[in-house]
Amino acid sequence: HRPPPPAWNAPPRSDARKRDLMRVSGGSAPPLPGVLNSLAGPLDHFGYWAVLLLVMVEDFGIPVPGESVLIVASVYAGAGRLNVVAVGVIGFAAAVIGDNVGFALGRFGGRALALRLGRYVRLTEERLDKAEVFFNHHGTWIITVARFIEVLRQVNGIVAGVSGMRWLRFLAFNALGAALWAGTWVSLGYLAGSRIGTIYHSISEYSLYVLIALAVLLTGYIAWRVLRRRRRVE
Repeated sequence: HRPPPPAWNAPPRSDARKRDLMRVSGGSAPPLPGVLNSLAGPLDHFGYWAVLLLVMVEDFGIPVPGESVLIVASVYAGAGRLNVVAVGVIGFAAAVIGDNVGFALGRFGGRALALRLGRYVRLTEERLDKAEVFFNHHGTWIITVARFIEVLRQVNGIVAGVSGMRWLRFLAFNALGAALWAGTWVSLGYLAGSRIGTIYHSISEYSLYVLIALAVLLTGYIAWRVLRRRRRVE
């Protein structure tokens, strides 16, 4: 009969946790739902570089899934596949760099270049005029909030540059928004990744009910629009 191994030979808790997470996911991260699964390939091949490039490029007006890849990378970090601190720092840096590239394009390229790039995110001349008025009216706090709003996130630096905002003021409020944005999504993704087995079980169990609910809501919305149009005609 051999005596039990000494306590100091036990594996560190972090290693044991990672093994448990990998065992729950079957030895590798399970497939992610929807568009998130399409981003698993770039992350597997390029890792942190995918986060850096996609987040940065999205933030000066090119329509790529930068926010989505940050979320997926955070889920990977929660599952022990990436370092969560590195994901957060890279996401923050890429967001700040991308928005400042957009600011420079707006400042030195003017409205013509802004509209040329903005067509990819449906930024028309009318919308650009409204965005400039909105920025000038609400002040620099909108730079921070815009980080969380689709379309504004992509063009916020360009519009700020076109409107003539001072660069240092833009940089400060943009960095604050990037820190809050990256911190929020990295934290949520990391928590989801650490409970990936439970989450995917729940998704599989309730996805049919969610689809039925969405179909009912869509049918009701279409019926409401048809009735409203008929009343207008009458």
